[in-house]
Amino acid sequence: MKKAYLILENGEKFEGRSFGAEKETIGEVVFTTAMTGYLETLTDPSYYGQIVVQTFPLIGNYGEIDEDFESDRLYLSGYVVRDLCDAPSNFRSEGKVGDMLARFGIPGICGVDTRKLTRIVREHGVMNGAIVYGEVTPELEEKIKTFRIKNAVANASCTKPYHVREKGSRLKVTLIDYGEKLNIARELAHRGCDVTVVPHSFSAKEILAAKPDGIMLSNGPGDPSENKFEIEQLAELSRSGVPMFGICLGHQLLALANGARTYKLKYGHRGANQPVKELATGRVYITSQNHGYAVDNDSVPEGARVSFVNANDGTCEGVEYEGGNCSVQFHPEACGGPLDTRFLFDKFIARMEEKK
Repeated sequence: MKKAYLILENGEKFEGRSFGAEKETIGEVVFTTAMTGYLETLTDPSYYGQIVVQTFPLIGNYGEIDEDFESDRLYLSGYVVRDLCDAPSNFRSEGKVGDMLARFGIPGICGVDTRKLTRIVREHGVMNGAIVYGEVTPELEEKIKTFRIKNAVANASCTKPYHVREKGSRLKVTLIDYGEKLNIARELAHRGCDVTVVPHSFSAKEILAAKPDGIMLSNGPGDPSENKFEIEQLAELSRSGVPMFGICLGHQLLALANGARTYKLKYGHRGANQPVKELATGRVYITSQNHGYAVDNDSVPEGARVSFVNANDGTCEGVEYEGGNCSVQFHPEACGGPLDTRFLFDKFIARMEEKK
């Protein structure tokens, strides 16, 4: 394997070995603490524009399994691991992770001290970085420092509508794709929904013209406050009376549409072990999360209430609105887990049936 280097904008340099596509890349360096589900991580559109660091040391041991993909391709900019398994052993395996990254044009670097790297990001916050193969020029240093993720939702959303359904569908749901994980639509279809997935650019008028029983707002990448058009459409949809349920970016956009504020976290919540507390019951659930922004608890408007908070830092993990609309920051559709909060889909189904 060829030598490769991860360069951080603060000047830190990590040496490793190249795998996947051999090309230089610049992105926002983030880490995920998930111990399983690296395929779901690699195919999550919410990682658009980011160089993802896996804190769990061994990656690739069960290979590539296309059935477990959360999208049709890889959206991240680069991948950093400590130990890469080049001999996967699983009856479902269809190939190696390195070959999968190469096929989608994504560079990876292995043999990196990911423990030290994660400590730096935790202490100093999310920062830009680059995967390179030679000397770092002043021009590259400037590019790293000035890099900014742009047009994230537009690049992660589908370009035309499509349907996900199973036999016996009884409810019509429009899912607005801001960078959707496929398991959101699958969870709805399993519960008897005929799901129409539409691009982020659909207007409220177009969505309501289909007369859906409910509207689902997907996850997605980037700074939520930059999506002015999408926020305006959600404000109009909120007044329609159609039940709405938002997840991750959808949660943040719905909050902004109702007058709340969002802000960037120091290093975000990314992993499959984030504890959230339901304020109405005091019960704590373990959740899967992937986000770098949060809704400001103090900005939640009158008539709405914070329903879940992060048990580690108290940040907003859910909001319930007057009239029944709700949203959560975590992923109740999580694959490969945990699945503690899948019941939230059942509550959404119940609200739609009651309204209908």
